[in-house]
Amino acid sequence: MDETNRRGPYPGRATIQRMDHVSVVVDDLAAATAFFVELGLELEGEATVEGRVVDRVNGLEGVRSDIAMMRTPDGHGRLELAKYHTPSGPGGDPRAPANALGIRHVAFAVEGIDDVLDRLRAHGAELVGELARYEDSYRLCYVRGPEGIIIELAEQIK
Repeated sequence: MDETNRRGPYPGRATIQRMDHVSVVVDDLAAATAFFVELGLELEGEATVEGRVVDRVNGLEGVRSDIAMMRTPDGHGRLELAKYHTPSGPGGDPRAPANALGIRHVAFAVEGIDDVLDRLRAHGAELVGELARYEDSYRLCYVRGPEGIIIELAEQIK
C-alpha cells in the first residue's frame, strides 16, 4: 500500500480514525442506563462534568451534567447518556416519529430478538411498528425506549 492510500483519499488532509461514541441527552439517567444494560451494553463509567472547559465545548454557561458511558460487548461501540442538571434545555418530543429530522435511532445487532424484546418491555419499551422479516436476511424492528429513544434491533437470519 502506498503512502497516499494510508492517509485516505485526500493526501495532506486529516481523516477520522473511528467513530468514538454517540451521546443521547436523557432526563432519567438511572432508567436509561438500566435499559441499555438490559439490552447488553456494559457500563464503562459514570462521572459528573462541569467547569469552564465543559461550558466552552458545549457552548453553554454553567453546565453541570451527569454522564454514563456504555460500551457494546465487542468493545467497539460506545453510547454516552447525559443528564443535564444545568442549564435546563428546551426539551424534545419523546414521541417524535421515526422520520423526524435529526438522529432518530441507534441500531444494534442482537441474537435472540424475541427474548431481547421481552426483556426490554419490562423496562417500558414499546414496538414502534412491528417485528418484521426482511427477505431472508434479518428479523428487525424499531423499539421506543426511555426518553423516547428509538433503537433498531436486527437479528441476522442464519
